[in-house]
Amino acid sequence: MSTLKKGDMVKWQFSNGETHGIITKIHTKDFVFMNRQRRASEENPQYEVMSEKTGKSAVHKASALKKM
Repeated sequence: MSTLKKGDMVKWQFSNGETHGIITKIHTKDFVFMNRQRRASEENPQYEVMSEKTGKSAVHKASALKKM
């Protein structure tokens, strides 16, 4: 299991470069985000993050996030 937790400051890559923000929610069961079905489990959670630059939310796997 990842060491990431709610409230952690993280950074990630996106089409325009790198950004950073805060983990706002950890999904451990399948869920819908922005009208799309997402897969998640206890072993492979998905992390909902809010960008500090734009205030928008996104969802990423632990492998896409780096703790700051």
